[in-house]
Amino acid sequence: MQWSREWTKVLGFEFRETIYEKKYFDMGGVARITMANTNPKGLNTISLRGMSEMIAALRDARLDDSIGVVVIQGIGDKSFCVGGDLREEQKDSQQAMEESPDVELHLRLLGKPVIAAVKGYCIGYGNHFAYHCDFTIAADNAIFGQTGPRVGSPAGGAQVAYLARVVGQKKAREIWMLCRRYTAQEALQMGLVNAVVPLDKLDEEVDKWCQEILEKNPTCIRIVKASFDSEIENMPHAAAYFPNLIAPHFFGSEEQLEAMQAFLDKRKPDWGKLIRGRPEDFKGRNT
Repeated sequence: MQWSREWTKVLGFEFRETIYEKKYFDMGGVARITMANTNPKGLNTISLRGMSEMIAALRDARLDDSIGVVVIQGIGDKSFCVGGDLREEQKDSQQAMEESPDVELHLRLLGKPVIAAVKGYCIGYGNHFAYHCDFTIAADNAIFGQTGPRVGSPAGGAQVAYLARVVGQKKAREIWMLCRRYTAQEALQMGLVNAVVPLDKLDEEVDKWCQEILEKNPTCIRIVKASFDSEIENMPHAAAYFPNLIAPHFFGSEEQLEAMQAFLDKRKPDWGKLIRGRPEDFKGRNT
């Protein structure tokens, strides 16, 4: 592939849900992976196919010596990624969990810095994927947060635990257990992102970071990245396996289906009755 200063699609990687491009500066190249599987609201979601396509692109970037940095983004300005398609997960949540590829592993195997360029919503899978990248640069319209306990879509192992390394134990538990939303500035203050810039300046800022990285020695960068990533390798793993150990009967249960359906119905699930055994005449009583 000839060096070009404009983004050019990579031949042989014509994906359905992912756009894979490269461009070059004087010191080397940047690969850009764009998640482009939008739902009816125009928000980017991720599927098993999309994860597999991303892994194929990451593998190519790893083997291409001309590439020194990888940028990951979502198509459009509305979202980076808002997670999986809940309706698809409803069909077979157990299969989706067990077959989910470990994209974060391939971020580490890459051996090159990865920048998450976040516009709009960065929720659920999008959020924990972004905080596994080496850097996160956010537009000022970015919104971060988790959804798992709210919608009955669990994650576990290093996917969850690594956030404590990024923002500290207390804040990480708040993010994962309360499912709140955080602005770009709040994310910056807690250390979830590296920089916040105006939406129309995000691409320009990402280019600056890429060029600054490309000026550094590639082998030293690889060693430093591997040194940081080695910590993750010693953490509890297997996002698909870990929830099965903790709650082997959860997938497809009344509890999970109620969580998903309540979210789709835009109502609150009634855990007091369904799970915690609240007597019927207790509901609504002030205690």
